[in-house]
Amino acid sequence: MTRILMVCLGNICRSPLAHGILESKLNSSEFYVDSAGTAAYHVGHQPDSRSIQIAKNNGINISHQTARQFKVSDFDRFDYIYAMDASNYTNIISLARNNSDIGKVKLFLEENPNVSNKNVPDPYYGEMSDFEYVFDLIKDTSIIIAKRLLED
Repeated sequence: MTRILMVCLGNICRSPLAHGILESKLNSSEFYVDSAGTAAYHVGHQPDSRSIQIAKNNGINISHQTARQFKVSDFDRFDYIYAMDASNYTNIISLARNNSDIGKVKLFLEENPNVSNKNVPDPYYGEMSDFEYVFDLIKDTSIIIAKRLLED
């Protein structure tokens, strides 16, 4: 089974959306998708209500997810670790124990050649339109990632 982890700062906006969207595009008997945050601000909480709503509007239920913090053991548990932005990438890499750990980590938007800014913007302090934009950006990139994973 291929295991994929999506990581943002608090694990309530971007990474839960990426988790839910990618999971909806892959067969759960072959792929396991999860999400985490580099900070412990929201551990144990559901995703932001706006993330839940935008996902629901697009036929995806993420309300069952619970925020957790990224930990070093995630390097052992996951094959791919996607950071939503450069700051979280740096935070994850700082916990890496070796080159094998580092090799598992990528910026999520590095997978999308159609996007020049490789940081998924954090919609937390924004409006619903910011969540819609982030959803579409993550959805487009998840399609690319799912296609690549299914071809491997």
